[in-house]
Amino acid sequence: MAKLITRRRFLASAFGTLLAGGIAGYSFWECGDLEVVPVDVPLAGLPRGFRGCRIAFLSDFHHGPFISREHIAGAVGLANAAHPDLVLLGGDFIHRETSYLAPVAEELGKLSAPLGVFAVLGNRDIFGNRMMASKELARNGIRELTNKGLWIEREGSRIWLCGMDDYTIGRPDPKAAMVGAPPDAFALAITHNPDVCEKLDEPRIRLVCCGHTHGGQINFPLWGRPFVPSAYGEKYALGLVKAPSTKVYVTTGVGSVFPPLRFRCPPEVALLRLVSAGD
Repeated sequence: MAKLITRRRFLASAFGTLLAGGIAGYSFWECGDLEVVPVDVPLAGLPRGFRGCRIAFLSDFHHGPFISREHIAGAVGLANAAHPDLVLLGGDFIHRETSYLAPVAEELGKLSAPLGVFAVLGNRDIFGNRMMASKELARNGIRELTNKGLWIEREGSRIWLCGMDDYTIGRPDPKAAMVGAPPDAFALAITHNPDVCEKLDEPRIRLVCCGHTHGGQINFPLWGRPFVPSAYGEKYALGLVKAPSTKVYVTTGVGSVFPPLRFRCPPEVALLRLVSAGD
C-alpha cells in the first residue's frame, strides 16, 4: 500500500509539474501574441465629421530586456495595416532603462495617420527621465500632449484632443488640458493611468484612452485577475468602461512587465471606431 501511495503521489506531483510548466510556457508565448482588437465606441453628440473615425490606440510598450524592439515593430505594423485616421499612445514606453527610449521612439515614429500621432508619458517614462522621453518622441514626429490640447479636424468637423499627465507620479491637470477649448467643445483625452477618470469632473471630455493596468496580465478561469494595479479593483482592468463623467477605454497594452507572462489576457493594438449614440 505504501508503494502504491508513493506512486500516486509521484504521478500527481509529475502531472502538477507538467501542468505548471505548460501554463508557464503558454503564458510566456501569449506575451508575444499581439492582436488587433476592434471596438465600437458610441458617443453622444459626436460631431458628424468624426462618425466612423478610427483610432489606433497603443500603450505600455515596456521596451527593455523582456520586450524586444521587434515586438514593438510588430505592433507598429499591425497599427499601420489597419489604416487608422488617428494614432494615440498611452505611455510607459520603456521598462526602466533610459537607453531604450531612443529605439522605441524610433520604431513608434514609423506610425502613420492622416490626423497625426499623439502621446502622453507613463509613470515609467517619468521615473526614468521625463525630459529625455519627451525629446525622443518629438525627434520622431510624435506630439506629446501633457496637460494640453489642440483641435483636430475631419470632414468639416473638429474635436478637442488633449492629454493629462500620469496619475501615479505626475500631475494631471484637466483644466490645463482644456485651455483653449470653448464651453461647447467635444473632447477626447489620453492619459496613462485610468484611476484619474474616477474623479474627473470635466463634462466636455467624452472619452479617455488609458493603459497602465495591462488587464492584470493574468486572468484565471473562475478566480479572475489576482492583481490589477488600480485603486478600483477590476473596474479599470481593460475594455470600455463607464466612469462617473466619461467613457474610458483601457487597453491591455503592447508589452508586459516582469515577469513577462500573460494568461487569457493577450497584448493588443486597440482599434477604436467612434460612432454616434443618443443623438
